[in-house]
Amino acid sequence: MNVSAALTVGELYDRAVVQGGERVAITDGAREFTYADLGRGAGRALAALQALGVGKGDRVAFLMANCAEYVFCEYAVAKAGATRVPLAVLLGADDHVYMMNFARCGVLVYHEKLAARVLEMAPRLETVRHFVCVSADPARVPSGHLHLQALLAADGPAARSVAVDPEDIAGIYFTGGTTGRPKGAMLSHRSWFHTSYVEMLEFGLGWHESFVFATPMTHASGCLLLPVLLRQGRCILLDRFDPELLLATIEAQRATVTLLVPTMIYALLDHPRRASHDTSSLRNVLYGAAAIAPERLRQAIDAFGPVFTQFFGQTEAPMALTTLSREAHVVADPARERAVLTSAGLPTYPTAIRLLDDEGREVPRGEPGEIVARSPNMMTGYLDNPEATAAAIRDGWLHTGDIARIDELGFVTIVDRKRDVIISGGFNVYPREVEDALFEHPAVRQAAVVGAPHEKWGEEVRAVVVLHEGRTASEAELIGFVKARKGPMMAPKRIEFRDAVPLTNLGKLDRKAIRAGFWGGRERMV
Repeated sequence: MNVSAALTVGELYDRAVVQGGERVAITDGAREFTYADLGRGAGRALAALQALGVGKGDRVAFLMANCAEYVFCEYAVAKAGATRVPLAVLLGADDHVYMMNFARCGVLVYHEKLAARVLEMAPRLETVRHFVCVSADPARVPSGHLHLQALLAADGPAARSVAVDPEDIAGIYFTGGTTGRPKGAMLSHRSWFHTSYVEMLEFGLGWHESFVFATPMTHASGCLLLPVLLRQGRCILLDRFDPELLLATIEAQRATVTLLVPTMIYALLDHPRRASHDTSSLRNVLYGAAAIAPERLRQAIDAFGPVFTQFFGQTEAPMALTTLSREAHVVADPARERAVLTSAGLPTYPTAIRLLDDEGREVPRGEPGEIVARSPNMMTGYLDNPEATAAAIRDGWLHTGDIARIDELGFVTIVDRKRDVIISGGFNVYPREVEDALFEHPAVRQAAVVGAPHEKWGEEVRAVVVLHEGRTASEAELIGFVKARKGPMMAPKRIEFRDAVPLTNLGKLDRKAIRAGFWGGRERMV
């Protein structure tokens, strides 16, 4: 499709509202909003933002729990020609302050649950002029802050129309700040249009879906709002992930789709009351953001049926560069099944993928190399960081930093992040492959593999393992288990048993935190 033909985010919402009419668009606890309600709420939010002086190119930060007001405000910010800056709730205050100051946000819209944090941050926020609180009770709005619901109910001047170009920046999404300062990926309306387009074509989303949003809309799940609404579906909003709450909601609402990260799938599988809930309405579980263990994926398919759709993407190219469809998860050949379930699927319809070595040369088929991708949903660049932008996008190709292999049928299997490679005695070991082998052992519930310092080999393969309750396994047993499957070079030299492995604020395995514990006190971590 010609990029210039892309619609803006506001125009996509407008189309959904007109076509949805009086159908229910949002279920938020006991509250329900039709598509017409969504249009009216967004119009009032747009008028309120404009009355505060928000105009084209201004930046509005969102520190929100999942709620209907988030959707109203996202829609309104897009119509204003302004830029939303979503903040991951589980990040610390220092990261939030840095992001808002760096992006020069003029308005912060936040949920009352985050009020204490906002009050603590406020003296350090250099550009925020207006604090807007989402609260069912105006008495809980801090002094001097605006009450969003009151703004929506107020009579005032009608919203003004703003001309928005597809190349204008719709959102700034900050990448994880585990190494250095976070970078702000600038996503244009064009990028967001193509993100929605890819998801509607590749994710198996049908008409009138009932989609449970159990992960933060300030992160990946927010990318699914428009695809669901454009097919006149219903967005069922949960303000947190809780296995019991999610299972009960699926049953009560007869939900058809949800989005999870692998650790959440594991939590559902391990939940003692899972089987007591009727999840037969569920026809699609989207998952991604981190690699899933193939053994646990098999367990999930056994438990919920062949309803899983995998995606792989990045903040810089949301949300999918590759997908593994529900149909592709069903593999008749047992010898082929593992290769497919370990993979991230095939490139999406507009995406070209190449694998390059460290010298920028394409690697032979079947050999590992860095994924570089070209797709119309790529970011414009990093905010105020031309050096990082030039390093990430070269000659129109996004260098992802992910290492993968491509097999003879075109399936992409990610073996690790480029910087997570363990170099032991001059040989490269990819932690993902060792973790997958560990997950095959019936006693292993969670596993994380990193490089730890070794006087002779430089680095040794070290594993941190969590066992299933009531199961046992010794260090020697697990090392031998991996050695039999992957050979002595890949086998861990030591294994530590823990009650839990650390996760990032987005629920991903935090290898960096584990690795830092082994390399503490050294000048270099190589």
